Amino acid sequence: MNKILFFAELREKMGAESIELDLTGKKVEEVKEIIEKVYSLTKVTDSMVAVNEEFARNETEVEDGDTIAFIPPVSGG
Repeated sequence: MNKILFFAELREKMGAESIELDLTGKKVEEVKEIIEKVYSLTKVTDSMVAVNEEFARNETEVEDGDTIAFIPPVSGG
């Protein structure tokens, strides 16, 4: 099982800080596609992703127990 964390506007759209899903064996790119499709979070594909508090590439494979965080792009001045 994996804990999925959402930040900023993604958290607001989800209405939750986190969810739990079994994504073991999926690549980060696949995880983005699943979250976008199931939860209609279109900004998730543009988000930075961290696995266990380290930024991850789309090719990174998720292991059982990993925590995945979606951090959307932010703007400011």
